[in-house]
Amino acid sequence: MNTTNTFAQRWHNITSEKSDTQSFWLSLFRDVLYIPFPEQYIQFEKRVELSHMSFIDAYIPSTGIIIEQKSPGVNLDESYSQSDGTSMTPYEQAKRYYDWLPASEKGRYIIVCNFSELRIHDMEQPKAPPRIIPLQDIERERSSLAFIVRPERDYTHEVEVSLRAGELAGKLYDELEKRYVHPDDPESMRSLNILCVRIVFLLYAEDSGLFDKLQFHDYLKARAQTARQSLIELFRVLATDTTKRDPYIDATLNAFPYVNGGLFEEENIEIPLLDGEPLRIILEEMSEGFDWSGISPTIFGAVFESTLNPETRKDNGMHYTSIENIHRVIDPMFMYEYTEKAESLLSLPPSQQRNKDLRKLQKEIASLKFFDPACGSGNFLTETYLSLRRLENKIIAALTKGQVSFAFSQNETPVQVSIAQFYGIEINDFAVSVARTALWIAETQMLNETKNIVQVYEDILPLKTHSTIIEANALRTDWHTITTPDEKLYIISNPPFIGHQWRKKYQIEDMKAAFSGVPEYGKFDYVCAWYNRAADFMKGTGARAAFVSTNSICQGELVNSFWKFMKDKGVEIFFAYRPFVWVSEAKDKAHVHCVVVGISDADISPKYIYRSSGDNVTRTEAKHINGWLLDLDDVFLENRGAPMLQGMPRMKKGSQPTDGGNLILSPDERAELLANYPEAESFVRRYMSGKDFLHDLERYCLWLVDVEPGKFRHIKPIMDRLALVAEKRRKSSTKAVRKAADTPYMFEQVRQPTNDNFLVVPETTSSRRQYIPMGYMSPDVIISNAIYILPDTDLYMFGVLMSRIHMAWVDVVAGRLRMDYTYSPFVYNNYPWPCATEKQRVKIERCAQRILDERVKCPESTLADMYEPLSMPLGLRQAHRENDRAVFRAYGWDEEISDEEIVKRLFVMYKAVKEGR
Repeated sequence: MNTTNTFAQRWHNITSEKSDTQSFWLSLFRDVLYIPFPEQYIQFEKRVELSHMSFIDAYIPSTGIIIEQKSPGVNLDESYSQSDGTSMTPYEQAKRYYDWLPASEKGRYIIVCNFSELRIHDMEQPKAPPRIIPLQDIERERSSLAFIVRPERDYTHEVEVSLRAGELAGKLYDELEKRYVHPDDPESMRSLNILCVRIVFLLYAEDSGLFDKLQFHDYLKARAQTARQSLIELFRVLATDTTKRDPYIDATLNAFPYVNGGLFEEENIEIPLLDGEPLRIILEEMSEGFDWSGISPTIFGAVFESTLNPETRKDNGMHYTSIENIHRVIDPMFMYEYTEKAESLLSLPPSQQRNKDLRKLQKEIASLKFFDPACGSGNFLTETYLSLRRLENKIIAALTKGQVSFAFSQNETPVQVSIAQFYGIEINDFAVSVARTALWIAETQMLNETKNIVQVYEDILPLKTHSTIIEANALRTDWHTITTPDEKLYIISNPPFIGHQWRKKYQIEDMKAAFSGVPEYGKFDYVCAWYNRAADFMKGTGARAAFVSTNSICQGELVNSFWKFMKDKGVEIFFAYRPFVWVSEAKDKAHVHCVVVGISDADISPKYIYRSSGDNVTRTEAKHINGWLLDLDDVFLENRGAPMLQGMPRMKKGSQPTDGGNLILSPDERAELLANYPEAESFVRRYMSGKDFLHDLERYCLWLVDVEPGKFRHIKPIMDRLALVAEKRRKSSTKAVRKAADTPYMFEQVRQPTNDNFLVVPETTSSRRQYIPMGYMSPDVIISNAIYILPDTDLYMFGVLMSRIHMAWVDVVAGRLRMDYTYSPFVYNNYPWPCATEKQRVKIERCAQRILDERVKCPESTLADMYEPLSMPLGLRQAHRENDRAVFRAYGWDEEISDEEIVKRLFVMYKAVKEGR
């Protein structure tokens, strides 16, 4: 029988409110939440001045939580008479206390209890119903009740403090840079970076308790006239063990502790004069005017690097990965597993066996290794360290009950998780320094938290543990020189997102190195190189890796090539985070659709797929996760040149000018040309790209196909343009384009239909739209290569392509350009069409015609206007819903199924067609 059940049974038959309130809550703290010395956390009968004097039953100062305790059997929904004659429910009574409290004493929650259940009211959502926890469920809810005494992590505050810290660091950097004699010298800039890192650490140290308060400030202020030399002397002292210092050293200098950790070891850095503005910024703004103890090492490391790194400063923004997004990687990878193990043990009553198991778990966590081969400023490693240490501190609290001697021998430290478990590779030297410093700051913060738990603990300084973060190119470095792979190694990273068409020359060489001996990798995303290196590194060891990637690696043709390649290497996906918006928090916030994919060649079960919607995350168990990140057998689509279903029209791109813009005319240019040369009207045609189609933009082009030269050769503006086209094409690196310089009067590639209307599909369209706006066009409009053309397309085909079922397929199979869909024949040619009856085809045709009719009813609106989700006309929306229903019936499916289920069924259909079933 466990303690929590005993607790519930013990308080089941309580009959008094006043006499048992204190015992109840102290017991809940001690026996359920395992809080040592609960009397330090809770205040009973807190006085509050209403119109009369009154008392709050219980109050938690650390979190501002008000507890209104009622007797057993009291109905918490009923109103009861108060001493002032008013009638209130228990919650209303507590809310009145809440309203009268000073703002500084108000917390987020009110708890109402009657010894049978806890009702937790969230003041952030005062109209929402409370969360109700029956007493018998306390065991299951134990971990979720930690907020009662420990404030929830305030990410917002951490962000604000860290961004402000970055701004101050950047301001100091700018002033110091002015004082360097050779600011363009790489060695000078390296010295400047190291100097800024050291100063920030010293400021943090005096605010966080590593040094005495204002110790660095007072030292530097007293030596303002010799600040530069004094700083050099201080750095030397900080790198020297106190037992090895000059016995005649100045007492003020000797009072500084030995820091170690390598931060101050390098003596020969260039330090400029520290007079005037730089000194003022350090003393007044950065020391007196700012508290560094509240920074988040996870966030600040990245902000610091973005602020001071010359390569990123030009981006004009501070960039960092949010803590929440980091947890999308590390939680499924290992934190969920170890948190669940710890919480399971912590829910048991104290015993020798429980404590033995807790210490075993602590040692297991301390034996793990974490490796980030693209670590940047170390935010993944830092947040992992912080998360594991917070978990370890829970274990330490349960083992020691506030007294370290209870659980550990005299020479044994209660802390076993260390930054020595962390490894990284980063190509930028400054980011390496920042990453190491962020881990040191994280270590000191967590050791301070441990000191608060065990009451007495050894000094934090000197730093005793070292992370292994090296400066190197991860794609050209033997990872075995950093660490060894085994079942205890977790590789976590957020490598660069660079598509094959945007790679720089050195990145192309990186890809060659990473895929040595692999014949076809040219269209792989740059991030794929990290997957390949990890797969080779982990092979046969049981190690695991998880990478953040743009969702393009799990969409379109990359699934066909890359994930088939990975499958052939024996790699399996053991968890996946389906596409979500990854926000790189910065002044110029970059929103990218990303996935997280965990891989290993070990047989890992169970496998999980995670999905997020806003703040809600769901997890489902999967038998097998394929390259599309679906719980389904592997499905690889073919790069076929024609539709899978015979008899369907072939999709092709529109005509490509490759003209440097010289064959294209604006409305004004067209008007001017025709005013002077009206005979040109027959070969100046309306021209349309995808953007023109969606936004009804007016553009024209010179369309001289089959036009006799005598009709345009005398028109100087046209001949001038053709000369520019020829010149542009001759300079091309592509042979076919250079050849097209001989015919500058024609588009480089001509694919314009000549008969009947045809269907057009914009290549790129916003993923915000529920449907890709497709439409019919006449042959007299010249279609550009930014649109796909489907000739001979009837209303039935239009209806199916405009359906929710087709859009679900697009959402998974199409490529992406930033947040937009990129449609292609790959999507269309592999799409499984329904086996519709004649009656069903007719119904879909009618629905498709209604969609076109509803569009006509909005003559002042563009397709972009009509298909914007917030402004879509009701009639058009209803027409689409009717069309969706008709297409669902043709497939024989229920409309209520999810888009993910739709895609699964389409893949099953695809396999059946491919296999001839």
